[in-house]
Amino acid sequence: MQHAEREILTPVQLCDRKGQLNPAAIGFARKPMIESNLSGNFMRKKKWNYWCIFGEEILFSVTVSHFDYAAHCSVYFLHYETQRFFEKTVIVPVGRKLHMPDQVHGSLQFHHADLNIQLLHIQNETHITVSVPNFDNEILLADLHVMHPEEDDTLNVVVPWSRQLFQHTAKHHSMPVKGFVKIGDKRYDLKEDESFAVLDFGRGVWPRETIWNWGMASQMAGNHRIGLNLGGKWTDGTGMTENAVFVDGKMTKISEDVIFNYDRSDYKKRWTIHTKFSDTVQLTFSPFFERESLTNIKLVKSEMHQLVGYFNGRIRLEDGSILPIQQLLGTIEDHQAKW
Repeated sequence: MQHAEREILTPVQLCDRKGQLNPAAIGFARKPMIESNLSGNFMRKKKWNYWCIFGEEILFSVTVSHFDYAAHCSVYFLHYETQRFFEKTVIVPVGRKLHMPDQVHGSLQFHHADLNIQLLHIQNETHITVSVPNFDNEILLADLHVMHPEEDDTLNVVVPWSRQLFQHTAKHHSMPVKGFVKIGDKRYDLKEDESFAVLDFGRGVWPRETIWNWGMASQMAGNHRIGLNLGGKWTDGTGMTENAVFVDGKMTKISEDVIFNYDRSDYKKRWTIHTKFSDTVQLTFSPFFERESLTNIKLVKSEMHQLVGYFNGRIRLEDGSILPIQQLLGTIEDHQAKW
């Protein structure tokens, strides 16, 4: 069994004055109290804010990222029933005008002729506004309010590969959302009792090559808000994981590696996910849609397969009780990058 991870209870900075990992930041926190004060490490810093919104009819996602050498921003949309899918991506070399905040709940803006994104955080709420003049030959407008329940736990983890290579990942789950997404003359309304957001905030200095799996869900199951976050490969051997389950905002941290089994020749086959040593996590994932994202520009290569589908199985909570998982809508992905 892996050792228990250190819990961070007071605010801490990610880096020391030399831009290296601050050893006091290694661990996990239930609140966003780790400041990502990245500096130096020219051309090696990775920063992103990824939002995934699960509505009753649609999945809507917004990404703002900066990799030192370029800003990379995108919006994608999936209608579950018809499987209508479209993605808009804008890459701006260097991207000096894009400021990525050090705090998880910092605000940011990205303005471009083809894509406008604004993420404003105020009074425990993130206001997401997006406009795209040509989104599958139609105009896209989104206006969404994400509520951050004050008493909820969140997952904030620092993963150490070395003093020079490290990542602060914050995964915030099952946040109620209200608002709308409009594409052309079609409007999709999101109500806070049936629509939920996931935030993936990342700040770090990464190895040149990496591979990861990430499975997640944020849904109502019966009368409970369930959030699921499971990661693999990239954290192996670091002593830290990004594995956790949330029930009505209370987090059970899983300090054990999780194994993802799947067929790279056919990602839409059923996946199995389980903890390495124990029976804490025993899940399957059955996809119904595959999103493929490929990048190959000189020194940067990335291949990502993200599946949308349903989790089934069981998870043991920290009090020893069993949480049944039945047809829980979520996503899972395989990502290989040379960046």
